[in-house]
Amino acid sequence: MAHTELDLRERRAIEDMLNAKVPVSKIAAEIGRHRSTVYREIKRNHFTDEELPYLNGDYGLNAQRYASDRRARRRKLIRLEDLRSHVIAQLKIGWTPEQIAGRLGYDGQPIRVSHETIYAYVYSAEGQSDQLARHLPSRRKKRQPRYARRPRGQVFPPDRSIHQRPAYVKSRETFGEWEGDLMIFERSQGTMNVASLVERTTQFAVLFRNNDRSSRHFINTLMDVLEPLPQPARRSITFDRGFEFRAWRKLQTGIGTESWFCDPQAPWQKGSVENLNKRARRYLPRDTQLGALSNRNMKAICDRLNGTPRKCLGWRTPTEAFREEMLKLR
Repeated sequence: MAHTELDLRERRAIEDMLNAKVPVSKIAAEIGRHRSTVYREIKRNHFTDEELPYLNGDYGLNAQRYASDRRARRRKLIRLEDLRSHVIAQLKIGWTPEQIAGRLGYDGQPIRVSHETIYAYVYSAEGQSDQLARHLPSRRKKRQPRYARRPRGQVFPPDRSIHQRPAYVKSRETFGEWEGDLMIFERSQGTMNVASLVERTTQFAVLFRNNDRSSRHFINTLMDVLEPLPQPARRSITFDRGFEFRAWRKLQTGIGTESWFCDPQAPWQKGSVENLNKRARRYLPRDTQLGALSNRNMKAICDRLNGTPRKCLGWRTPTEAFREEMLKLR
């Protein structure tokens, strides 16, 4: 019978065979488990006593208790309705599990959970039924195994960090500095999504349908959209570290546009496009049928967003502000 959790009988068998110096590969074969399962079991449930080191070892009963305690921690978000509702609400507004866990005390929650517990709930059967993973920055349907999580230093090198971005970009002194993101929709839409761009000085928005989340496809489409603009109108784009943006180098070589990247799990660092996404959701809710959305529909939505006066522009519209900047380039 297929199952994932080791039971007490198996843990006692592991204890006996370890005491008999049986190799892990043979232990795994004896209990009908993969050897990596046994290695992980030994690593996670090894008993250690610093004061009485001669008692250190692997004990089936201890291992069962450790495993039960871990399950109980994961189940907090199932048993405690108030805590669960709070965590889900913060996920939906874009907070990461680390931020939610770190703020529980400040938010008046009497019971704490770790960010790992929140991740475990998001990817549990209950969390998947509510599609909670779509609210995470990574937007993965399944969590990667821990050994597969690799730092993205080479994909997004330190010299492309938002902290290396020139000060004049941050202060919105120069025209042509953009922020970019993807708006994700219901699972039934498959890989289709909507790319969102906003020019930081004028708040001018560009939305276009993106039929494939692969980075190469997205960057190629992005270049097609931006290339008609003069070079000074497309100096740079600031992205998050989503996998859709891994082919960013093509922007520099293809159309001369630089790329900058936010810190991991820090979407607020590109606040203009995050704000655009919230406003665009009024016209593009998550259940939008993207396949039926024509280019004319997308342009109508952009025109409405760009035709709305903004306080930050002195009540000019983004279209008016963008047109003024473009005239200066002539």
